[in-house]
Amino acid sequence: MEATIHQVFTSWSGGKDSCFACYQAGVSGLKVRYLANMITEDGKRSWTHGLSPELLEAQSQAIGVPLIQRRTTMANYETEFKDMLLAFKQMGMRGGVFGDIDLEQHRQWIDRVCQQVDIIPYLPLWGQSQEAILKGFIGSEFEAIVVVARADLFSQEWLGRKINLDFLSHLSELKQTNEIQLCGEAGEYHTFVTDGPLFNRRIEILETNKVLRDGYWFLDILKYALRSK
Repeated sequence: MEATIHQVFTSWSGGKDSCFACYQAGVSGLKVRYLANMITEDGKRSWTHGLSPELLEAQSQAIGVPLIQRRTTMANYETEFKDMLLAFKQMGMRGGVFGDIDLEQHRQWIDRVCQQVDIIPYLPLWGQSQEAILKGFIGSEFEAIVVVARADLFSQEWLGRKINLDFLSHLSELKQTNEIQLCGEAGEYHTFVTDGPLFNRRIEILETNKVLRDGYWFLDILKYALRSK
């Protein structure tokens, strides 16, 4: 990897893809200095996965990499995101890690925004088979659960389900009769990572509540604790 992008940030959702991309970046020799996340203007939820900022901060503490969160409206999202990237650049980071897999429209957005602020995008998962990514994530001994699921595709029983080979098998069966992507690239489901090789401590989820909002099932994580491994 080029020395010019040795220090990077990771665009962080709290889910499996950004986590696995961050992990692979580290394995390849990049130094991930910060996790970056965008939250709603009221500060209550992350834009991508609807997670609480406090829960994402707990993840950051468990991993040992500081988290930067920016509040924004959807209308100002790109402006705030670029401002955050410029701040990272001033701190010596020349590259950013993204967990995108195959959504060309979003890849174009990343490339354009990064080019405008002279940040080099690094997408270690891009173009890989989604089945291979899931198997790689599971095989690397990461632990994650489903926290968001489209209600027209999944029942509320899918919430809290662990991302393991059994999950992959059930998802593959569902894919035979529904237009879904195995990694949830089109927003079919989202995950929250609780442990894995990136983590110095693990997150134990103690209390949850299932809520239906705007056609999606959400697993609100009400209580959790950081535990030693």
